[in-house]
Amino acid sequence: MAKLSTDLERAFLTPVPNPTDGEVLTQQLVSLEDILQLAGERTFGFLLAVLALPSALPLPAPGYATPFGIVLLLLGWQLLIGAATPWLPPRLLKRTMPRSQIQKIVRTALPWLRRIELISRPRLRPICTTRGGRWGLGVAVSLMAISMILPIPGTNTIPAMGIFTIGFGLLDDDGLISLAGVVISLIGLAVTTSILVALAWGGNSLLDVLRAWLHP
Repeated sequence: MAKLSTDLERAFLTPVPNPTDGEVLTQQLVSLEDILQLAGERTFGFLLAVLALPSALPLPAPGYATPFGIVLLLLGWQLLIGAATPWLPPRLLKRTMPRSQIQKIVRTALPWLRRIELISRPRLRPICTTRGGRWGLGVAVSLMAISMILPIPGTNTIPAMGIFTIGFGLLDDDGLISLAGVVISLIGLAVTTSILVALAWGGNSLLDVLRAWLHP
């Protein structure tokens, strides 16, 4: 099975299609349906990783966190109910993104992807393959997707990193990497909660509230 970095590099950075190399996406606007076709049998992990990637990178990708967050929320719910393969509404499948923007994201992501791939291997597989394990991952993905959907600065990057890491673990049935994604998601949940508390309490973050409570 080809690695995620290899698939993305081939699909978006190969200049000339070669039938022996696999699918190359040369159109200027790439749809979610096109990306889904690249996934093969790894649909859940592939989609979670790829759709979270734009918001997980330190690279401006305005306008994608909310729509991709909605798709990721749907995928999280399907993990929760034990779906074997993902289903997405046709309207969402037609959602497009400029190929040039994807190329920029892929170029930035490749070094990081290759580093993670060096340590990724099947381990703690029940976390990725059993109903209970996938239910837990679905909860984490759903909560982080909701955070991505919020139109509030600071609620996108860490949650997207959590979803990306969970999806990457699912690609190789690497439960340890998926668990790392859950830990990142918990951090993301704390950050999002702090921001929401700050908005609700007139600028006081959750940390400020706890500090005031501990030291009146």
